[in-house]
This record gives sequence, C-alpha cells and structure tokens, in this order.
Amino acid sequence: MVTLAVGQFSPGEDKAVNLAAIGELIRSASQRDARLLLLPEYASFATPTLDHRIVAAAEPVDGPFVTRVAALAREYGLAVVVGVNEQIPGADRIHNTLVQIGPDGDVQGVYRKLHLYDAFGVRESEWMVPGELSAPRPMLVDGVTFAAQTCYDLRFPEVTRSLVNAGADVVLVAAQWAPGPLKEGHWTTLLRARAIENTVYVAAAGQAPPLGCGHSMIIDPKGVLIDGLGESTGVASTLIDEQRLSTVRNENPVLAARRFAVVPAG
Repeated sequence: MVTLAVGQFSPGEDKAVNLAAIGELIRSASQRDARLLLLPEYASFATPTLDHRIVAAAEPVDGPFVTRVAALAREYGLAVVVGVNEQIPGADRIHNTLVQIGPDGDVQGVYRKLHLYDAFGVRESEWMVPGELSAPRPMLVDGVTFAAQTCYDLRFPEVTRSLVNAGADVVLVAAQWAPGPLKEGHWTTLLRARAIENTVYVAAAGQAPPLGCGHSMIIDPKGVLIDGLGESTGVASTLIDEQRLSTVRNENPVLAARRFAVVPAG
C-alpha cells in the first residue's frame, strides 16, 4: 500500500510564488506520509486568459522550474507529478505537459496533453501543440502503478482506458477545470465515471478559484469519494489499497469482459 496525495492551489503569473505554494503542498503531503503528490495543470504559470504570456513564460523540462520542484521532491522523498508550460524550441506555441518526478528527484517521464481545450469559448490550440499519440509511460511508486492525463482529456474515456490497459492502478488527472454553468457537475461526474468503468482509483488535482473550480478529490474503484477539497488551497490524501482494487475487479470484471480495443484515431 502507498499513500497518495493531491494538492490544490491557485497558480498565477509569478513563478516564485507558485513554487513557494508548491513547496508548502509538498511539505504537507510529506507530513501525511505521502509517497506521491499530484499537482494541478499549469502549476508553473497560469493566466486568466490564454495569450502570448504563456508562451513567453514557458521553459524546457530541464529548466529552472522543474529543477526546483525536483529538488523539493528529493528533499522530502516523494514523487511529484506537476503541470508545466513546456517550451518547444523555435516554435511560437508550447506543450501543456505533466512532468513525472520520482522521489529521488529524477524526471521519469512526461505526458503532453492530447486533447486541447477548444471548447466553451476557449481556443487552447492557438497557443499549444497537442502531444503525440504514443504508448503510455506509467510511473511505479512502491509497487503501485500510476499513469497521468490532463484536464480536457477526461472527456475522452478512451484516454483513461488506454492508461488502464498499460497497467495503471491509479489514474492521475491534473486540471485547471474552468468554472461555469454545470462545469463542476461535469467534473465530479466524469471523474467518478472513469473510476467506475475502469475499476481503478482516480485522483484529481485541480486549480482553486478563481481560475479553476477546485474540488480536487480521490475516488476509489467503485466510484466512492475517499477524500476531497472544496475551493481552498490544501492537500487531500488516501492509502491506495491493492487488495481493494483486486476485490472490486473480481466483483465487477469489466476489464476482463471487454470486447473492444482502444486504438488511435485516423
């Protein structure tokens, strides 16, 4: 078993302030004996509207922001998954990236958002390049397999299924789920659905208001809310129980019974 935590805060345009908040969340997660902390999308730099600022503020994965988060992960001895604006050399757009950092501070992989948020009046594709379709790269922490996806990807159930097909025990969803009519209901419903239909733990870290709707949470393989946050900055955590996972999958063997494969479109 391993303790998982999700951290919620409201990042802005000052990276130093964002890093200070992240440091407090890592410290708080460590005090709960967490071995992995999930942080929101755009944790490195966030703006009320998408514009040139997110491109100007972007950094490579080995840049100073990730380097500092990696040092904090190493200092406190826990893995961290964090959303960053990733620079693309020579390009006028960026990747929306989750960086997977191990408890030793090593970058174990990245997940680049597959489905850009061209919905609800927003055009993320004007400023970003979607990630390439490739085999998921799960992250192993103390014998538990974690795999990540980002925000709008949650609305595409095949993304989560592909992570579970790759062996995920826990699906990590980092988001800046924008507030709006019915949006919070979409968020909670989709998170529970992904857990239930895949018999998997789902952990979600969203931004707190005003840029996100908050309500970060951890859901068990039967869709039961284990721990969660409202709109404030903080940490929620739980013990991931492999026996619970096995029991639910024996009772409800939907993964064994499936008759359709997930394959890339066109």
